[in-house]
Amino acid sequence: MHKVAIQGVAGCFHDAAAREYFQGQDIETIPCDTFRDMFSLLHDDASMLGIMAIENTIAGSLLQNYDLLRQSNEIITGEHKMHISHAIAALPGQMLEDIVEVNSHPMALLQCEQYLHRHPKMKVVETNDTAGSAKMIAEGRLMGHAAVCGTYAARLYGLQVLESDIQTNKHNSTRFLIVAHPAAAGCFMQSKKVNKASIVFTLPHTQGSLSAVLTIFSFYGMNLSKIQSTPIIGREWEYRFYIDLTFNDYKRYKQSIDATRPLINDFKILGEYAECNLQ
Repeated sequence: MHKVAIQGVAGCFHDAAAREYFQGQDIETIPCDTFRDMFSLLHDDASMLGIMAIENTIAGSLLQNYDLLRQSNEIITGEHKMHISHAIAALPGQMLEDIVEVNSHPMALLQCEQYLHRHPKMKVVETNDTAGSAKMIAEGRLMGHAAVCGTYAARLYGLQVLESDIQTNKHNSTRFLIVAHPAAAGCFMQSKKVNKASIVFTLPHTQGSLSAVLTIFSFYGMNLSKIQSTPIIGREWEYRFYIDLTFNDYKRYKQSIDATRPLINDFKILGEYAECNLQ
C-alpha cells in the first residue's frame, strides 16, 4: 500500500487526484494542514509519496509550492491533470437564500468569483481546505453556512449540494505533481516513459541572458511547456526561473541541459517523469 501525503482532509481535491492517479492501487492518504506540513512529513518518512497542486487553468500557478519543492529533497515522479468542478453545499434542508457565509480555500473561492459576486449576501471566509470546510459545517451543524467544495466531499460529509458546477470557467483544470524521496522515486517510475522535465535556475543580471538559454533549448528540439519566474528574496528585480520541458529524445534533452549549464546558476532538476496528456 502506498501512503500519500495530501494538503487537506479526506474528500479534498488532492485526495481525489491521488485516487485517480493511483487508480487500481491500494493507497492511504495522509492529511496535512498545509503544503509546508506535507513536505515536513515527507522529509521524515522517505517511503511516503506526496501530491500537490502546482497550477490551475483559472487561478494560475501556486508560487509557494514551486519554492517548497525547490527547497526540499523531494523530486517529481509524475503529474496528473484533473477537471475541477465546484459545488456549493450546506446542511440538508438549507436553501441558497438561507446562506449567509461561504467557507472554502482561497483558490476555490477565486475560481468561483463570479458566482459569489452574484450573491452579495453571502460573506466569503477563507479556510485551509475545500473539504475541510464541508467537514467543519457538517460536524458543527452550522446553519446558514455553505462550503465551496467538490461533490465528492459533499457526499462524504453528508451535505446537500445546493448548486453544482459554479466555477467561473467550466474549462477548469488543475495540474498536480507527485513527489517522492530520490531513494524511492525509481520504484514509482518503472515502465513509464520519461518525456518531461522540470528544472529551476537563476541567470546573470545581463541583457539577453534568458533569451540565450531559450535559444539553446529550441536548437535541441525542446518544447517549453511552462515558464514561471519568482523573485529572489534579497536581490531586487532578479528572478528564479522554473521551466517545464517536454521532449521525444531523452539524449537530446540531456545535451540541451549540458549546453545551457555554463550560462545559468543555481541549477536543479526538480524531476524527470512521464507527461500527463489527459485533456
